[in-house]
Amino acid sequence: MLCDICHKNIATVHLTEIINDKVVEMHICQKCAKEKADQIQEQLSISDLLGGLVELEEKRERSFLKCSNCGLTYREFKKKGRLGCLNCYLTFKEKLFPLLKKIHGAVRHTGKSPLNLKGEISLQDRLRDLRERLERAIKLEEYEEAARLRDQIKELERNKDIQRNV
Repeated sequence: MLCDICHKNIATVHLTEIINDKVVEMHICQKCAKEKADQIQEQLSISDLLGGLVELEEKRERSFLKCSNCGLTYREFKKKGRLGCLNCYLTFKEKLFPLLKKIHGAVRHTGKSPLNLKGEISLQDRLRDLRERLERAIKLEEYEEAARLRDQIKELERNKDIQRNV
């Protein structure tokens, strides 16, 4: 059997490649096999290099994130484990949310609240929950449910305003 590439030498190497879910068999000579191996090695090296550069750039970018208010960098936050100010939460939000979710199971505070604010906070939590459910209903095109949730939100906001004026 002759080489499928050069059609001159006897095929001594038999390759099976899967390209786009199709099995392609090749029968090639030693010389063409070496050239093909060099091509594959070169492609792998270039893709590894490019992948490494992208990853390195992303790491550099993350380490240069800096809070505009207190000047804390993301790198310093990782070292200390503490944020410098409220604005740090916004600056590092993209990196913090997955971390907070992993550690606490949520990105929203669910612990104790001051007694004098409990009613206000629970109302805010209820409103936030209803708004999230409203967004989901709209995305899922459940318009009747969305209208019901919208009405509940309006009612709670109206009651909130009445309580403030009392």
